[in-house]
Amino acid sequence: MSKPLPTGAAAEDQTGRFVVQPNGRPRPLSPHLQVWRWHVTMLGSILHRVTGSALVGGVILVALWLGALAFGPEAYATFVALAGSPLGLLVWIGLSLAAFYHLAAGVRHLIWDTGAGLTPRAANLLSSLSIAFAVVATIALWVALFVTGKVAL
Repeated sequence: MSKPLPTGAAAEDQTGRFVVQPNGRPRPLSPHLQVWRWHVTMLGSILHRVTGSALVGGVILVALWLGALAFGPEAYATFVALAGSPLGLLVWIGLSLAAFYHLAAGVRHLIWDTGAGLTPRAANLLSSLSIAFAVVATIALWVALFVTGKVAL
């Protein structure tokens, strides 16, 4: 049997476990990050949102690259010099990590949308695999770029 909702002072207590809605009905407070125990699916969810936001910055960088290309050889040379600097390479490596993770997390969500992988063990495994895939794919990409001479310090 469920507990009855609090009334009176308990329902009016905005700092306790319940808060009063605008319609006057009390509802329980949602727990926050200080209450939740961290787990890999929580990390996966947060990373999916962060990498999606980071990719917006990546789109802006690609637009700047195309703009530099349109403004002629001098502007393009300046962009390439900045993008090829150690800091620029760090940004590109970070963006490729974000892209690979966001891709893997999107596939994970597609799997979940089919109804598969929703048990805690399977969800944890899929979240861990998406993080591992992003790291391995990023390392493989950048090793290939450096080994083939496409990128150099």
